[in-house]
Amino acid sequence: MPPINSKLPNTGTSIFTVMSALAAEHGAINLGQGFPDFPMDEELAALAAKAITDGHNQYAPMAGYMPLREAIAAKIQRCYGNSLSPSDNITITPGGSYAIYTAFTTILRPGDEVIVFEPAYDSYIPNIIANGGVPVRIPLEFPTYRINWEKVKNAINSKTKAIIINSPHNPTGSVLTHDDILMLQDLLRDTSIFLISDEVYEHLVFDGLKHNSILKYPELFSRSFVCFSFGKVYNCTGWKLGYCVAPTALTAEFRKIHQFDAFCCFTPTQVALAAHLQKEERYLNLSSFMQQKRDLFLHEMKDSPFTMLNSSGSYFVCATYEKIGRVPAMELATQLTKTMGVATIPVAAFYSDGNDDQVLRFCFAKRDETLQEAAKKLSAIERMADVFQ
Repeated sequence: MPPINSKLPNTGTSIFTVMSALAAEHGAINLGQGFPDFPMDEELAALAAKAITDGHNQYAPMAGYMPLREAIAAKIQRCYGNSLSPSDNITITPGGSYAIYTAFTTILRPGDEVIVFEPAYDSYIPNIIANGGVPVRIPLEFPTYRINWEKVKNAINSKTKAIIINSPHNPTGSVLTHDDILMLQDLLRDTSIFLISDEVYEHLVFDGLKHNSILKYPELFSRSFVCFSFGKVYNCTGWKLGYCVAPTALTAEFRKIHQFDAFCCFTPTQVALAAHLQKEERYLNLSSFMQQKRDLFLHEMKDSPFTMLNSSGSYFVCATYEKIGRVPAMELATQLTKTMGVATIPVAAFYSDGNDDQVLRFCFAKRDETLQEAAKKLSAIERMADVFQ
């Protein structure tokens, strides 16, 4: 067998795969991987089944089912005031992660630098490296997980090809403010730097805050690939369906890559979503629905040995664990799964240099009884010996 010169020699198995497998092995409650354990919308499921029986089972157009793209364009106009062309600016993709990877593939050449904020969703840096790019890592400010824009300014140079941002943020639940976006806009003005904006949790923003989509900022949008996920909006992560919104010239280049990779996406779910998007209350009410779950989990965890950090959006909330003891986050996460029956994700896994602020991430996109049972188990911890039996 010929040897493989790996494009990702330092990359192992995803932390999500590792912790979910460990949870399954030990019968633990899985608050690690970001997927709901409750049913998706029954009406949307019925629409997908109907699309299959109605015969929508052949290839969709490469850029996506046109009624779905039209529905997305109408949604963007309602939510963000941006009038876009369904034909020229919106491409349906097999998931948000695919959209991000394809955006990187579209713009990167060997040696190009990309600014990434850590902790970062685990696909970003492998995406950059696999496309010949060089990740330039900037840590978010702990424990607020805000961006230090002075560090961004100092990192920009003639090799900087792109910046990737993520709001609401996975893994921490922080969100970018209007002032953050204006700072970014000022930094990129008069440059040729691209922006990739991961907005898969756009409708999961809490406490009366607003999602500051790049689609609301014309100057920034003119250089951007903005990526979304239906799986995160409609609690159907297994559908792996998302979309990329970009200016016409960028979309044309994006589609040159897309057509020779996935070509198109699963047709029945596109047909179902085109109809479902007409009911805007289904996505506008998602923030309050998920905030109730966040608040329930925080309430149930009030007597636990964890110090809960702020979460303003997404499926996730993070916590420190000084009361348990100073132990590496991966070690604690492993033992919590094995001994206490609750799987989490160590935030250290989202840093490429192994930085460990001793923080765990919990997914609260679960049934109320799941959250209550998990919190009960975690609140029973009194000392390190309870975990490290």
